[in-house]
Amino acid sequence: MPEEAQYGLEGVRLYELKKRPDERGFFAEVLRQDWTELLGGDKVVQAALSMSQPGIVRAWHRHARGQIDYLVVIKGVVKIVAYDDLDGSPTRGKVVEIVTGEEQLRVVRIPGCYWHGTKNVGHEASFTLYFFTRLYDYANPDEERRPWNDPNIIDPRTNQAYDWNRYTKQYEQQSER
Repeated sequence: MPEEAQYGLEGVRLYELKKRPDERGFFAEVLRQDWTELLGGDKVVQAALSMSQPGIVRAWHRHARGQIDYLVVIKGVVKIVAYDDLDGSPTRGKVVEIVTGEEQLRVVRIPGCYWHGTKNVGHEASFTLYFFTRLYDYANPDEERRPWNDPNIIDPRTNQAYDWNRYTKQYEQQSER
């Protein structure tokens, strides 16, 4: 079973995946029905693949009908962000940022009640596998949307609108060293 990390928003989790290398490359299990510590009672019913060019932000959206998203970045480096604006939530206003990528394979679990999105913070196209607990309904999508630069999503560290480039700048400085 992968190792779990908690991030301060209920249900947001990160699981390290185990690579099994050999002379051909490696093999890694990405999701298993018997990983009950990861899935709990969730049942994955759909998978999707997304490609993003460097610097692209795909945000903000959330799901009102209970969908949970599982993300695995299989190529490149991506910042995944979740934001809690739920009335009455003890973590209202909290932002969680997780940077992950192909070098350190992980599954990131994001409950759909949180506004969430991604940004490719690498220098090449990123590929992200998505696993969902609800089928996408083309006639009645379970998605609420906000612009990626919505000034109402406040970063509690700065008390200003969330800046998708804030961590990216730090990441790029670290990777240039």
